[in-house]
Amino acid sequence: MTGLQTPVKLPAQTELQTPTKPSRLWSTVFAIVVGAIVLVAGAGLKISWSDLPAMPGQIWHYLRLMFEAPNLEKLPRALFETWRSISMAWLGAIMCVAVSIPLGMLAANGVGPWWLRTALRGVFAVIRAVPEVIIALILLTVTGLTPFTGALALGIAGIGTQGKWVYETIESVQEGASEAVRAAGGSTAEVTRWALWPAAAPTLMSFALYRFEINIRTSAVLGLVGAGGIGSMLSNYTNFRQWDTVGMLLIVVVIATMLMDAVSGAIRRRIMEGARARDVARSS
Repeated sequence: MTGLQTPVKLPAQTELQTPTKPSRLWSTVFAIVVGAIVLVAGAGLKISWSDLPAMPGQIWHYLRLMFEAPNLEKLPRALFETWRSISMAWLGAIMCVAVSIPLGMLAANGVGPWWLRTALRGVFAVIRAVPEVIIALILLTVTGLTPFTGALALGIAGIGTQGKWVYETIESVQEGASEAVRAAGGSTAEVTRWALWPAAAPTLMSFALYRFEINIRTSAVLGLVGAGGIGSMLSNYTNFRQWDTVGMLLIVVVIATMLMDAVSGAIRRRIMEGARARDVARSS
């Protein structure tokens, strides 16, 4: 005779607790503060909203004045001034790269001492905070209304950004080559020369060409403040309301900028990828 089996006690089911809903208080407060700042800033601009419906028609009117029949009589001078702007941009890029590469390398961790790194990074930050136009206006009082003023302004203004790119590129280089040079008894200068520079040189050269592209666009703006080049022609003919000549100048600026961007971009790809990578891409 078999005994009665005792019932098995099942464990009590634990109640599932849902996680606490995260608080959205601070995100809501932040959104309200940002919205209030935007509203206050918009109210302080004193925008005439009633003029907005007529703006598309006015833009179309001036576009027709500029591009319906561009004046080609000033084309030779426009090409000369465009070449002057490109020369100004190229000279400014060379000055910027020649100064920013050594200073940027000294500002990188593991290369320069901490006090020098801090000072250089502070100088780069200050230069980045000042627009090229302000630098050009300051230099005008010293060098006068010459294209050299524009080139010098482009060179000084680019040091802040270019120096930051340099030390960030140096710090992103892998440590393998640096450790090998240090293991062989190399000094900091030798590590920089034989490990960091060969690894970072293609990227730094690419950044240098990119600086040249930026300078081409900025050189036209500097011409508006009297630094010479195609920007000076744009400023003069805009002030005299000769819109057909302004349209021709804008066409020249756009075409020249696109051509320089294409050439510079091809050279940058050649530097970064190399001829072998390009040939493989063509054969595939």
